[in-house]
Parts: sequence; structure tokens; C-alpha cells
Amino acid sequence: MHCIGLKWLLAAALLSSAAAWAQAPTEPENPALAAPDTTLQAPPTSAPPAPLPPLTRPGLVAQDSLNPADTAWMMTSTALVLLMTLPGIALFYGGMVRKKSVLNTMASVVAVAALVSLLWFAVGYSIAFTPGNGWIGEGDRMGFNGLSYLKEAGKVAVSHVAPNVPESVYAMFQLTFAIITAALIVGALVERMKFSAMLCFIGLWSVVVYAPVAHWVWEPGGWLVTLGVLDFAGGAVVHINAGVAGLVCAYVLGPRKGYGREPFEPFNLGLTMVGAGLLWVGWFGFNAGSAVAADGRAGLAMAVTHIAAAAGAMAWMLGEWLLRGRPSLLGLCSGLVAGLVAITPAAGYVTPRSALLIGAVAGLACYWGATGLKRMLNADDSLDVFGVHGIGGIVGSLMTGLLASKSVSGVTGDIGVQLLGVAAVVLYSGVMSLLLLWITKLLVGLRVDPQSELEGLDISQHREHMGT
Repeated sequence: MHCIGLKWLLAAALLSSAAAWAQAPTEPENPALAAPDTTLQAPPTSAPPAPLPPLTRPGLVAQDSLNPADTAWMMTSTALVLLMTLPGIALFYGGMVRKKSVLNTMASVVAVAALVSLLWFAVGYSIAFTPGNGWIGEGDRMGFNGLSYLKEAGKVAVSHVAPNVPESVYAMFQLTFAIITAALIVGALVERMKFSAMLCFIGLWSVVVYAPVAHWVWEPGGWLVTLGVLDFAGGAVVHINAGVAGLVCAYVLGPRKGYGREPFEPFNLGLTMVGAGLLWVGWFGFNAGSAVAADGRAGLAMAVTHIAAAAGAMAWMLGEWLLRGRPSLLGLCSGLVAGLVAITPAAGYVTPRSALLIGAVAGLACYWGATGLKRMLNADDSLDVFGVHGIGGIVGSLMTGLLASKSVSGVTGDIGVQLLGVAAVVLYSGVMSLLLLWITKLLVGLRVDPQSELEGLDISQHREHMGT
């Protein structure tokens, strides 16, 4: 009996030793990191505090809670998106207008950037990115009130939309979107609108149209985002919005003198190509930056952006080659922009193969928008703001509803919901742009006199001219 008991004791000891061996680390510990003798251990500390609930509005957080990589990427993206306007849009548009209005076009873009910056600081950011209600934000952030950095307290303000970066960085990033959206409209009204009227209209439009639409789509409580509208980086907020406003401007202003009866030779398509190149590069900040993080989604957004741009350029070129017998530099530049516009709402939701399809469809659709549709609409949309940005934004928004991948973003698209979002932005932007143009006409008038238009807006509006 004693032998049997001893065997059971040995078996139990071996089993206990085997269990301990199985739970031990497979690699030896670094002696320097080994746990101290249990006899010398300090008493156990209390459990770590529970994580704070997610922010539902802008507020102060500990400085060390921010993500340095995300912050650095967002600051870089902000600079890239501003580069798209200054000098991207200025060169892109300036090369396409006639020589006598190049400086006016560039001056308009610079002035819009400055004006919208001050309005965004004063009221625009607060309207767009504070909770408020489904239609408009509150006034808490007017004048960038509350965008604090408290060094001694170790606190910094963040937005509830982007709690991983300083709110000052996020507000500046979104400012560059407000700037380029307003600057795009300039392409529809060049060579005939008073400089004062342009500033008055764009200023009103930025506050009354752009900021509320941004709230609808990008602030978590906005009525369109709560319905499920997907717009990763601005297909509706930026491109449809600007395209519709540009079309309304073209109708209200009327055509340029001689439009359709005499050739309007562009000043320098080399400048346009440089501008298009800056847009292509800057768009990586536009789309990949909209991930608001330096992560895999941002990387995928960058990849699909490039693929769609290339597909758009090739599709426009092939369409033009087939129908007109030759490709053109302007067509290639317009096509790459069309692809970039269309991938904008989809960039954080689709795969690279879907991006190829979106870019190709947009290239052909926008080629038609700048040619056949433009003739049908009978509007002198001078630099095809609606034909490229409006049509490209609509194509991209609808195709996002078809092609959004749950494996990429965790959401699926609904083309019916996307169509509702498109219709809402088209209707609101169109009606309000018409109203604001009417107000502008009452205040300062809209169009330069025929003689000023004939001699060119460089001289008549600025007393400047291009050198020989």
C-alpha cells in the first residue's frame, strides 16, 4: 500500500511539473527583465482606470494621448492640399484662359484662398464641425475659440471627429478643403465677372453653402451621414457642390463675348499641365489625409487615388483619340483630374480594382460632360467646372454606393442613399447659389462692362498685364 501511495505521489508531482513547463515561456527571459523575487515584490497596484468614453464634441485631452505619426501625416496632408490651390488651381486655370485675363484668374484664386481662410477662422469651421443639429453646427468654435494648447497643464484641444490629432491641425486640414472648393468655382466665371462681385459671392457661398454641406456629410450628427451617405474625401461636399455652383454662375452671367463664334485660344497649356501635376500630387493629401491617420487605410486611399487618376487620363485620351482623331495634352490633364474627382468619395471604401473602374468610367463621362453635355446645357462653363467636377463627383458618389467594400471599411454602400445625397447637394447648392448671385448683383453688380471685357480683365480690373 505504501508503494502504491508513493507512485500516486510521484505521478502527481510529474503532472504538476509538466503543467508548469507547458506554461513557461519558450525563450529564456532577459535576466535584466526577469521578475524580482516574490518575497521582495511590492504589493499589487490598483487596476488601471477605465478608458474615457469617446468624445461627442470638441474638448481638451492629455497631450500624450495624441498620436505623433497621425499628427505629422495630417500636417503634411494639409500642406499638400493647400498646394493644390496655391499654385495648382491658379496654374491649371491660368493656362487655359486667354492672355488678357490670366492675371485676373490667378488673382481670383489667391484672393479666394485668403478670404475663405478668414471666414473659416471666423465662422465656417464652427458651422461645419461642431455638433449642433443635423443641419448646422453651433457657434462654440467661432474665431477658433477653444482650439487651445495648454503647455503647463499638458492639455490640448481635439475634435471629436479626429481625437488623435490636435484640433488646430484638423481645423487647418479642413480649411484647405474649403479653400479649394471655392477656388474651383472661379473656372466657371472667368473673363467676365467683376472681381468685387466674385469676392462677394464666394465669401457668402463659403459660409452659407459650403460649411452647412460639410456639416451634413462629415460631422457625425449631420443628417446625410446619419442616413448612411458615404463621402470619404469630398465627392459631394467639394466637387458636386462646386460644379453645381459653377453651372449656376455660368447661366446667370451669360456667355463671354464671342463665345461659340470665335476661337478662344488658351494662354499656355504648359502652365495647365504643371497645375495638373500639382493637383495629382496634392490629391494624395486630399484623399489619404482624409483617413485622419497614418495607417493602412490611408495607404490604400493613396494607391486607389493614383490608379483612378491614371485610368481617367487614359480613358479621356482614348475617347478623344477615337472621336477627334488625335489625343491632346489638355485632354490628358482633364482626364486625370476626372479620375481624381471620381475616386474622392470612394477612396477609403474601395479596392484598387474598383478604383480602376471608377477612374475609367469617370474619364469617359467627364469627356462627355465637357463636350456633348456642355452643348446640350448651352452654358458657357468656361473651364468645365460642372463638366469635370460636377459630373465626376456624381459618377464617383454613385459608384461608391455600388463598389464600397465592407472588408476595406467595415461598411457597405447603398446606391439609393448615395443618390439621395447627390440630389440634396445639387438642389441646395443650386438654389442657394442662385439666391447669393441675386444678392451680389444687388450689392455690387455681377458683370464687367463690354469694353472692359474686350480689353481683358487684367487691365480693366487690376491695371496689370502679362509681359511680352
